[in-house]
Amino acid sequence: MITSLTIVRYRKPLIPVALFAMAIHRLPLMLQHGCKFWKLLGSGKNGTFDLNPDWQQWGLLAVWESKEDFDKFYKSSFISGWWRLFTHEQWTMLCEPLQSHGKWDGKQPFGTANVNDYTGPVAVLTRATIRPTRTKNFWANVDSVADIMTAAKGYITSFGIGEAPVYRQATFSIWESLDDVKDFAYRSRQHAEVIKKTRSEDWYSEELFARFKPVATFGTLQGTDPLKGMLKFETK
Repeated sequence: MITSLTIVRYRKPLIPVALFAMAIHRLPLMLQHGCKFWKLLGSGKNGTFDLNPDWQQWGLLAVWESKEDFDKFYKSSFISGWWRLFTHEQWTMLCEPLQSHGKWDGKQPFGTANVNDYTGPVAVLTRATIRPTRTKNFWANVDSVADIMTAAKGYITSFGIGEAPVYRQATFSIWESLDDVKDFAYRSRQHAEVIKKTRSEDWYSEELFARFKPVATFGTLQGTDPLKGMLKFETK
């Protein structure tokens, strides 16, 4: 099993094409051989949860039975052809699950891996469905946590992605090491306080937290590959 995250950017005049893609790409993904789970995603502007969408940037997160299944999709599918035709930038990261807790639409898309002896760059997915009565609480704390994360030791980059505005949100962040992730998650007082609030105030009706080992990247985003020079394999 392998997970792919592809982020694409459209030029401003093609924003309507990007919106159209969110509708018509669903059927090809439903029929795509070897694709076990997928989510078409919008993006926030600031690399984290964000009420301001980036209409030029969109994503696809997918879980594949094998890398060969992903390769076939990327080389010859309707969606990859669409990307080549209409987008001006594409960036993809392939990764393997290290740990995953929680559910996404009632499923465990990344299995139940529990790898504890990995060293190297780490990707972290945090996603949640926010209760309608708790959206104000959630968004009131977003900016402070984002500021802490982007200033934290070992932080490389992050993507604010979501299935729906306001209440179905996710952040995919990349770090130099698992120790850096733990320092941010558990040793930052302000972040720890926000985590306590999510529990005591019952913000989420569903949530998932997963860590991944990046195994390959290719393409660019805003002119560069965020993981360039950090992985053994970087091009396709």
